[in-house]
Amino acid sequence: MSGEIRVQHAAGTAGKIVAARILPKTDVIEGLEEICRANGIKHALANCFGSFESAGYMYLVPAPKAKVGAGYGAVLRKTGPVEFLNGTGVICQKDGNYDTHFHAALCDKDGTVFGGHLVKGENPTLTTIDVVITEIVGVQMLRQYDEETDLTQFYPTR
Repeated sequence: MSGEIRVQHAAGTAGKIVAARILPKTDVIEGLEEICRANGIKHALANCFGSFESAGYMYLVPAPKAKVGAGYGAVLRKTGPVEFLNGTGVICQKDGNYDTHFHAALCDKDGTVFGGHLVKGENPTLTTIDVVITEIVGVQMLRQYDEETDLTQFYPTR
């Protein structure tokens, strides 16, 4: 056991639920943010799947000089078609703009599974992305710098 249990949380309720389709050539994160913008949603949870023309993603790698000993590596790119098995993320705000933190499981044409943190503007839809967005009401979901980890983190507050 690790001992001390530390959490940060804020309770709210589910608001609007939006079912949508992101159309070909549209980046998944840009599409999610546009759906939220069009529906007056500032904070949300998104879950989706579909296909990409190509994928741009990152994952944690050892970084001995980092405060936590790890950090995101270089952007990795896979040429398509890429099967988008599942993605989930939080649609947050940072300095009055959308800042979406989104992770995905993907597989290439050979069925090799890979994934990580998706990079905005790097994941264009091939045929479709089927989406369900759940608005979070009564909670501000922010992304901001965290001194303890030296990274931008999720900060839910009332």
